[in-house]
Amino acid sequence: VTRGMIRWAYSGIRPLYDDGASKAQEATRDYVLKLDHPEGGAPLVSVFGGKITTFRKLAESAMEKIAPFVPKLGQPWTATAKLPGGDFPYAEVEQRIAALGRTYPFLEARVLRRLFRAYGTDAEKILSGVTSAADMGQSFGPLSEREIDWLRDNEWVRSADDILWRRSKLGLHMTPDEQDALRNYMNS
Repeated sequence: VTRGMIRWAYSGIRPLYDDGASKAQEATRDYVLKLDHPEGGAPLVSVFGGKITTFRKLAESAMEKIAPFVPKLGQPWTATAKLPGGDFPYAEVEQRIAALGRTYPFLEARVLRRLFRAYGTDAEKILSGVTSAADMGQSFGPLSEREIDWLRDNEWVRSADDILWRRSKLGLHMTPDEQDALRNYMNS
């Protein structure tokens, strides 16, 4: 491996809450929530730590912290809620990809597979109304204009890097020209 072969670098950092432990390896790995609510000001919940595997519990704990400031908040509900696009049994993945292939035979099988693997049943919403490959809009390598617009409208994507590196690692599979074209599209 040479420097010229490296396409991207990433460093993950996990902040730990200073709980007074004498060594970093003894610090809590659980999340810690701190609530600031200055007189007359909006409440601020700061989250320290946490893991992707505890995101629902963390979110409910954060909402619990601000509940006194939001009287109509309601009860926690995410423990049994499906994630967007995840409203199907895993055993049906291949069947559902095949069904997309029958509905959209003009799209490449690898495109439909990637869309379903990335969005689950929301892939059907992305493709709603598509009657030809041209309806997908401009191509940016593995991405289409239609998918990018979906990400902007439904998943709060604001920059090309949100798509290329934070939501996916598609930047690893795109040429510099494709990445630049995506950046230009996102900035237009």
